[in-house]
Amino acid sequence: MNRKIFIGDKEYFPLISKIKYEGAQSDNPLAFKFYNPEEKVGGLTMEEHLRFSVAYWHSFTGAGGDPFGGGTISFPWDHIEDPMRRSFAKADGAFEFITKLGAPYYCFHDVDIAPDAESVAEYENNLSTVVEKLKERQAGTGVKLLWNTANLFSHPRYMNGAATNPDFRILRRAAAQVKVCLDIAVELGAENHVFWGGREGYNMLLNTNMKREQQHFAEFLAKARDYGRSIGFKGNFLIEPKPMEPIKHHYDFDAATVIGFLREFGLESDFKLNIEGNHATLAGHDFAHDLQVAADAGMLGSVDANRGDDRNGWDTDQFPTDVYQAAQAMLVILESGGLNPGGLNFDAKRRRNSTDDEDLFHAHIGGMDTFALGLKAAHKIIEQGWLKTYRDGRYRTFDEGQGAEFESGKLSLQELYQSAKTETGALPLSSGHQEMLENVINQVLFQGA
Repeated sequence: MNRKIFIGDKEYFPLISKIKYEGAQSDNPLAFKFYNPEEKVGGLTMEEHLRFSVAYWHSFTGAGGDPFGGGTISFPWDHIEDPMRRSFAKADGAFEFITKLGAPYYCFHDVDIAPDAESVAEYENNLSTVVEKLKERQAGTGVKLLWNTANLFSHPRYMNGAATNPDFRILRRAAAQVKVCLDIAVELGAENHVFWGGREGYNMLLNTNMKREQQHFAEFLAKARDYGRSIGFKGNFLIEPKPMEPIKHHYDFDAATVIGFLREFGLESDFKLNIEGNHATLAGHDFAHDLQVAADAGMLGSVDANRGDDRNGWDTDQFPTDVYQAAQAMLVILESGGLNPGGLNFDAKRRRNSTDDEDLFHAHIGGMDTFALGLKAAHKIIEQGWLKTYRDGRYRTFDEGQGAEFESGKLSLQELYQSAKTETGALPLSSGHQEMLENVINQVLFQGA
């Protein structure tokens, strides 16, 4: 879909025009080489498959700071002293960027778009004022809100958590933010709503009642769900697994942990998972692993598309450039039926030394091209059918006879024991053919290179 480029009273990226698809032979760094939004892959266009989203916080707010130094990146609206006028300018710059890039969606935390405040009334008024502008921008451009979320981790009040805070007054303040954000989700037509539990956990068990805190977390989510449904929010509620950082022990550590938590408290019907690549690797898993765990549970909702640095122990939120990883991720996504109403949100930031406006475009172009390549490779592998045939073949002994009886629950341990006693001699070793499978994926990715 060709979206109308938004230019407000001031053009914030005047040297950049609409980013176009020019194909693999193009040497234009400000053009897509592989992402062609109108190209059909199977029955859907690339845009419909991938549903790319720009993250408001990293792209228009993050100044490039890291644990060892302050920001290096300046934005053209930074000089505006009045925080509300700065928010309006930021919104104009954001929609100019998003429409020049051609992304169909964007995401935000509440305090990305408007100033925070100690008073709930002032906080809500700030947000509602800016939301009116965002609504106008959405209507004028066709860009939609993939999801929004409440920032329940940056303010010092949340140093001991939000929904899991031992002080009820802090939990109550967090609930007020979530209520306002759910109102905004309905007003702006958000297709999902995310809970990012960055502070939901503990640093020391000696001062923590873990069981009580998890019960509070579940009750908080249930009340948010009930309110959201009561005001007409029909989208998915999403939990984003988050390991280690900044809290030492997270209650939402990885996909399996979150699924177990949701099922324990009866929340699995309304909540799905927002899987982030960098979070999966920090939890000690491959990106595709957490996607598969969520998909197998019927709870894969959306994706934060980024990557980490294997040599850094924190959440570096780098733009995805690993085509092999993207292909494996898209295999899981396609086999599970796609992401709609979720999407691929670039929860990623340009590097601290990438300080030019062009760098923000280069970063997103690279990420979009990476997942376009991954999509095409994954679709080709699925269409050829060899991977499914091979994978199914590994489990053929469970398709008939006693293997099938075991799968259907008909064999007791005693019966398994008696059957095993009839075997004589060494059992055969069955190769997993790992190297062959890796080689074939490379062949699919780079055929004709």
